[in-house]
Amino acid sequence: MKVITDIKEGEGLEGLLGEQVIIICACYIYSGKLVGVNEQCVKLEDPSIVYETGAWADKGYKDAQKLPHKHHYIATGMIESFGLGKA
Repeated sequence: MKVITDIKEGEGLEGLLGEQVIIICACYIYSGKLVGVNEQCVKLEDPSIVYETGAWADKGYKDAQKLPHKHHYIATGMIESFGLGKA
């Protein structure tokens, strides 16, 4: 078996701290500014639930509803994928 042995700092969720992200979970899609990461959860600032993304090439999401608070926490065990989001 081939394995990668180099450890790179700032990869994965930690590498996206301070960025606008999209987090695709088992049931919902979330967007917001990633401001916190630990083993149990991630913390989004100015969070939204994305009900419909629209075309990925579009500048914004077709239907993203702002959550009624400044921060929202997502359990890392529910995250399926993540990356830079739309503004």
